Amino acid sequence: MTETKTADDLFAFLDELGIPYENREHRAVFTVAEGDDLREEIPGGHTKNLFVKDKKSRYFLLTVEEYATVDLKQVHNLIGASGRVSFGKPDAMMDYLGVEPGSVTALGAINDTAHQVTFILDADLMENETINCHPLRNTATTSIGRDDLLRFIRATGHEPLVLKVTA
Repeated sequence: MTETKTADDLFAFLDELGIPYENREHRAVFTVAEGDDLREEIPGGHTKNLFVKDKKSRYFLLTVEEYATVDLKQVHNLIGASGRVSFGKPDAMMDYLGVEPGSVTALGAINDTAHQVTFILDADLMENETINCHPLRNTATTSIGRDDLLRFIRATGHEPLVLKVTA
């Protein structure tokens, strides 16, 4: 099994790809609401991430705008899942994305070397020019251009899907 990559590994990979980003350190933030006061300092679209699996144990990471609503009873129809989805367990999150609950991020694609996760970015979120994600830990926010986020995910060997998954 490959070693889990850290935020420093992530930044080195972004540098290697020539992808500009800005990283801001802050206190640990476990929920969207806990980070509300950081919004004025950090412009762009802020994310909420739902790590889910379907009946066939296929995993999906839904990255949506922080206060967007996802209908978990219907989203399987939009993302091509087999039957309704449920939340993935923390051990699967660590195994596939290298993160713990509260630090989930589309940037976790760097750790999904076995390609077990389908990355889905909400179309509404992708209207922002800058997307803000945790850099594999919840004590910082990394701002990255929308197109650069797609390029990063593709560089990890995944094909991100941009779909309207929010209400």
